[in-house]
Amino acid sequence: MRTVAATRYVTPLREGGSLPAIVEADDDGLYVLKFRGAGQGPKALIAELVAGELARALGLPVPEIVFVELDGDLARTEPDPEIQHLIRASAGLNLALDYLPGSVTFDPVVEQPEAELASAIVWFDAFVSNVDRTARNTNLLVWHRQLWLIDHGAALYFHHDWDRFLERAVQPFARIKDHVLLPFASALREADGRLGALVTRALIERVVALVPDTWLCGDTPFADAAAHRDAYVQYLWRRIEAPHAFVEEAIRARV
Repeated sequence: MRTVAATRYVTPLREGGSLPAIVEADDDGLYVLKFRGAGQGPKALIAELVAGELARALGLPVPEIVFVELDGDLARTEPDPEIQHLIRASAGLNLALDYLPGSVTFDPVVEQPEAELASAIVWFDAFVSNVDRTARNTNLLVWHRQLWLIDHGAALYFHHDWDRFLERAVQPFARIKDHVLLPFASALREADGRLGALVTRALIERVVALVPDTWLCGDTPFADAAAHRDAYVQYLWRRIEAPHAFVEEAIRARV
């Protein structure tokens, strides 16, 4: 993954728990920045990074994810005290997605994705327990006539409570019933056979290894960042082991 430095705060996007903003970076690109100092803190960035890069590895369309170095001095040019505080609280390493100019929010009435893609996205969101892909908040964009997945900060919600996390790894994901693409996902078993084979332990370890140590500190039950990181690997690997209760739940919900 690339690392860029934020050079200009462009405009806030006052939506979502992570309070993102459009920023310009030293590569002249525009990015949607997710602040480490906002809302759920580093956990939202960990979920964004791990889920987003797993989705990309499975061939799902996700904008490029980059690390962003944020200088707290950028707050001096912002008149809004809330934004000033957010920038200063997030000084250091943050996360951002490539900005897709001209993209529009997915509308299930207007857009009807093919069953293969819809099933793959539903399968993936059930796997990573993404609670935030509903009709009220699709977190899907249409850009150049292609569907793009954004905003995975609400995925992996198990990491807000590490108690018995490995037992919970094999549980179904009941909230898949609210998924905006579930009506189009008529090929869930095919998606399970295809995508399940791609999620190897090596892939999980490679993606989780991207998480910076500084995001894995704080009030946790783990001795160090390495143990914390390994817990994510254990959870995801346990979840992908057969049988896949999360797939059966999605199929039941669709019926």
